[in-house]
Amino acid sequence: MKKTTGAVVGLIGSGSLLLTVPILAVGAGTASASCSTGGAQAVDTSAVAAQVKAILDGDTKETVSVPGLDDPTEQVPNAKTIQATAVAMNIPARGQIVALATALQESRLRNVTYGDRDSLGLFQQRPSQGWGTVNEILDPVHSATKFYEALEKVSGWQSLSITQAAQAVQRSGFRDAYAKWEPLATALQQGIAPLLPTASDGSASASESGSADTGSNSPTTAGSCTADGDGTDFGTIPAGAVPAGYKIPADAPAKVRTAIRWALGQLNTPYQWGGSCTNSHGSNPMGRCDCSSLMQQSYKAAGLTLTRTTYTQVKEGKAVSVDALEPGDLVFTEGTAQVPEHVGMFIGQGLIINAPHTGDVVRIATLASWKSQILAARRVV
Repeated sequence: MKKTTGAVVGLIGSGSLLLTVPILAVGAGTASASCSTGGAQAVDTSAVAAQVKAILDGDTKETVSVPGLDDPTEQVPNAKTIQATAVAMNIPARGQIVALATALQESRLRNVTYGDRDSLGLFQQRPSQGWGTVNEILDPVHSATKFYEALEKVSGWQSLSITQAAQAVQRSGFRDAYAKWEPLATALQQGIAPLLPTASDGSASASESGSADTGSNSPTTAGSCTADGDGTDFGTIPAGAVPAGYKIPADAPAKVRTAIRWALGQLNTPYQWGGSCTNSHGSNPMGRCDCSSLMQQSYKAAGLTLTRTTYTQVKEGKAVSVDALEPGDLVFTEGTAQVPEHVGMFIGQGLIINAPHTGDVVRIATLASWKSQILAARRVV
């Protein structure tokens, strides 16, 4: 926390489907990111891609066995429809994974005509709850569209875990059930993406930047990421943007992944000295972030309590070498090592997220641009 001077295509949701859902608190016990947690199992991405290509090419002579795809000739085309609908609506990759994980849990990616009470279809949507008529819900494009419309009404969904974003839409009695499907949903998204056209505005839909993208950096196994590098390979990073190709490190601890994702959700919001970072997207300046409140609230989302200022945060956790940083480490600059005036979070791949100063926004910087100024680093997880 420091004080500086300075210059200060989705569809419209129908009135019958109104989910005004507040952002959910991310608890340590429910966080799930691109590594498998909560009963999820690692998925062989290359095997899923082979299965996807075989099915969509109409070549079913030699099928590939993929756990969770017990009827791929029905499941894969439904997954493609869900993802193609997202592309048409400009929904980023993370939203596509949320939808696929939801459909895997609710129907095993089958367009079923039955379910609890009047639930039916890929997402087990209910006509009585305003999702559409029976015939409409059984249209995969309609049901996927309604799911994405509802997801976009969830405040801050991009910074939630997959299972929390899904639960915010579905309101399931089994709120943690979606987490186990994240690896397979991620692998399906990655396998289908190259087979789809780009979004209507010409932008790539399969690898959207930002907190929307948490897939694997490995070509063979979902959930393997790297934290190497100094960030210079990303070039100039625009204010408030995530460089294309960055992914939340999947091998980081769950609390760290949650903290990083929450911090990414605050990108491009204005800096406010003394701001609490409790509502950075709101109109009240004091709800916005300064450097230390961004760290505090990011880890609070992961269920970890940090103190409020740089002067006390530099005493949290344990000291680590700048040459041995791991994702989630706090990095301090300016002032002195005992009383630093600025802090950021190392998020892997040579990048640091921080709220710089008055007149700027929450942004990502390269480790290389910080390294000569770093006074201390602390590991809090």
